[in-house]
Amino acid sequence: MKKLLFVLVTGVFWLACGGNDVEIDTSITVPVSVEDVKLKPIEEFIETTGTARALQEVELVAQTDGFYRLGKNARNRPFTLGDQVSPADVIVYLDNPELENNTKIESQKLNLDISKSEFEKQQALYEKGGVTLRELKNAEQAYIDAKYNYDNAHIQLTKLKVQSPFRGVIVDLPYFTPGTRVSTNALIAKVMNYEKLYMDASYPGKHLGRIKVDQMVRALNYTMTEDTLLGRVTQVSPAIDSETRTFKASIEIDNPEWKFRPGMFIKVETIVAHKDSAIVIPKSIIVQSRGAKRVYIVERSAAHGRRIVTGLENPTHVEVVEGLQVDDRLIVKGYETLSDQTKVRIIR
Repeated sequence: MKKLLFVLVTGVFWLACGGNDVEIDTSITVPVSVEDVKLKPIEEFIETTGTARALQEVELVAQTDGFYRLGKNARNRPFTLGDQVSPADVIVYLDNPELENNTKIESQKLNLDISKSEFEKQQALYEKGGVTLRELKNAEQAYIDAKYNYDNAHIQLTKLKVQSPFRGVIVDLPYFTPGTRVSTNALIAKVMNYEKLYMDASYPGKHLGRIKVDQMVRALNYTMTEDTLLGRVTQVSPAIDSETRTFKASIEIDNPEWKFRPGMFIKVETIVAHKDSAIVIPKSIIVQSRGAKRVYIVERSAAHGRRIVTGLENPTHVEVVEGLQVDDRLIVKGYETLSDQTKVRIIR
């Protein structure tokens, strides 16, 4: 009876299906995005961070005492913080009538002119035998002494003018009430030239030998991401610090528009290798499998794993020296769950 019932049920099922065989499709199609493999340039660089500093800076102090009088800028206004200055600009005057009188600059200049004229006269007479060598030497000594006296007087007077020795920007200008006496050695101003910056960098010891003088660097600031400056390595220490396991290097950065400022925290990329034409792929799509690096490409609507050998690399991309060819259709999205021969559907 049970056997007869089984036969009847089977027959009914066969009739309901129209008497045809039932095929159930168990294959799964995975959506993926692809990119054609092309030749691209790649740079390998080593990142480090540090503080940017002005290549030139100076603290200007009063070399003598005097009454404070602020100089004027190109707009004929008193100098203020942020003003650019040149060596010809007088930032502050220290008025000191007593010192000016004691130098006797006009008298010293007149004495110099007289001594020079007398010396030239004695030279002409000596050539004709009109004076002795001793008289000529006495005239020369008088001329030299007069010149020293005049130069010393001029040096004393220059102390009454506070000027920068180079072109730069005023970054500190302590306030003094105009007309008050300023003491010797008082800080008057601080000037920086940051048209070029420098940075003391530290690199992991494993890179010693890869960082070299004159290598190009890129400098970036986290708050000014649209601006990238170029520079170079100027010095490299041959020693590794025993505590930090790092070595030091000095970096000089061109800052022609004065955009980066001294004291900024910056990131520097030191370029240690470069290729103009190579197969380059994103590092993120590489799958580690049994100690090997693999990526997936599409052939005939199926994924195929390729074992690759890499070369130059940076934080985001890597060169492939073996395993891929130009125009391979490389899977860049949807690769996470793939295996060989997985059916795929390409999406944009």
